Amino acid sequence: MEPVAPVDLDVIVVGTGPGGATVARELSRCGKKVLMLEWGPGGPIRGTFAQYLAQQLVPGKSLLLTNDLLGMVRGITTGGSSLFYYATAFPVPLGMFRAHGVDLADETHEARSELPIGPLKDEMITPMAARLMHSARQLGFSWQKLDKFMYQERWKPEYAFGFYGDPHGVKWSARMYVDEAVASGAVLVNGAKVRRVIVEHGKATGVEFTLKGTTRTAAAPVVVLAAGGIGSPVILRRSGIREAGHDFFFDPLITVCGTMKDVKTQHNEIPMSAGAHMEADGYVMTDLAIPPPAHVIFTSQVFKLSKLFAFHSTARIMIKVRDGLGGRLTDGGGVRKVLAQDDRAKLLRGFETAKRILEAAGATDVYKTWYFAAHPGGTVKLGQLVDANLQTRYENLYVCDCSVIPEPWGLPPVLTIVALGKRLARHLGAERQHPAGALDVSAAGSRRAAAGGS
Repeated sequence: MEPVAPVDLDVIVVGTGPGGATVARELSRCGKKVLMLEWGPGGPIRGTFAQYLAQQLVPGKSLLLTNDLLGMVRGITTGGSSLFYYATAFPVPLGMFRAHGVDLADETHEARSELPIGPLKDEMITPMAARLMHSARQLGFSWQKLDKFMYQERWKPEYAFGFYGDPHGVKWSARMYVDEAVASGAVLVNGAKVRRVIVEHGKATGVEFTLKGTTRTAAAPVVVLAAGGIGSPVILRRSGIREAGHDFFFDPLITVCGTMKDVKTQHNEIPMSAGAHMEADGYVMTDLAIPPPAHVIFTSQVFKLSKLFAFHSTARIMIKVRDGLGGRLTDGGGVRKVLAQDDRAKLLRGFETAKRILEAAGATDVYKTWYFAAHPGGTVKLGQLVDANLQTRYENLYVCDCSVIPEPWGLPPVLTIVALGKRLARHLGAERQHPAGALDVSAAGSRRAAAGGS
């Protein structure tokens, strides 16, 4: 390992998705010296398919396949998957967390008050989304506009939705919190892949990571893992907590498609603009606009070759289920989980419901696409591997991302993770006063510019 040059640190945050970005932002704003280590690149958000490929569709890294051949993607870049998510803010399940000794009411209120959360204004609802909403309501479903993380005052009709990252800044992402953290004095190092947490006498004292082909270390009195539902448990295993990464959820989904002859998909469709949460049935339904390349992939997977180029005439509804816990991660981050029959049955029931809605809306040739999975979590469960303060059995080592969610999920988790990040930052900021640590900066430089960050 290269020699360590001393730089004062209070906290190391591993990962810059919603959890890590929130913790770093909150702590740096109250004067803490924070280092953010991000495996992926930064740089400008171009919103191009090429950038998306490089940061979310690299096989074995950001694109993973289960043993059922379910595809699962994760964003490995500054801001994590929030750079490419569909920006939907489902409510925080306060009751679930209270049952595990965590009250998120104040943090949820704070997050909602400062983030651009709200249903879309009428002019942002496209004719295709409006048609599906009307059809669902006519059939008796409570199909409502969904809260979105969007600065709607910045939106223009000519803007396409930021599927590949939003260069216009309409869609909120965790990268915005990272930018605030850096502006408040935090250090961001991109291209830093954390291998393990350094633990001495039962206490976390730093991390070991690789950067530009060399092994480095950084020392600090507090370490926060926020590398996601797959990344965090893999790091914990290398650090001695072998139980991480078992019995998790991964929110399987399908899309249900039909051909519309009198309504066309527009360039500015906003995905998940409205939908219905069938909580008792264990699934959620929403409209789901996707970009043309994704349409080609989805239709080719089920051999609907005649529909490959029918993008503009395709109406699409997503069915996402709350799956049961199960499976395991490999030590290298591979996903080993078989979709249970109960979960397949939920998806089939959702398909039948969506088919009714589509046909009532005037769609023909209705079909369903192959299984997909989103936001894996529950790999470092609250109440099992972390306590109510999100601390592991190692003192000063915390986890703050989708991995700590203790029960099956089935919904986009971003708002919940931001609330958890605020709570953890408050705990650390209020109760932690430590001597400074040290960072190996021999090649990392200072601040984001020398690290090639966002």
